[in-house]
Amino acid sequence: MNRILRVVGAALAGTVNATDEAVPPADPREVRALLAEVGLLRPAAFDAQVGQALRRFQARAGLPVDGVAGPGTVHALTRYAREARNLRALGVAA
Repeated sequence: MNRILRVVGAALAGTVNATDEAVPPADPREVRALLAEVGLLRPAAFDAQVGQALRRFQARAGLPVDGVAGPGTVHALTRYAREARNLRALGVAA
């Protein structure tokens, strides 16, 4: 839970504090962990596979497919990870 709050907090802080500059992407380790949690990436996957998994997630979630873990992507990824955890807790998903 703390990991998710850190990722979302960083994304929101970047959005709130941003001026005309682009918001920096989220921590790659956190993005990797969330992608693994939703089942789109093996924990031991190569770095190149993270970008591919992120693009796949963005396409499935109806987000712009740019391979960047910006605020919208991080928010959606966090929500999907939370839902995946809830389903596993209920015994509905593996």
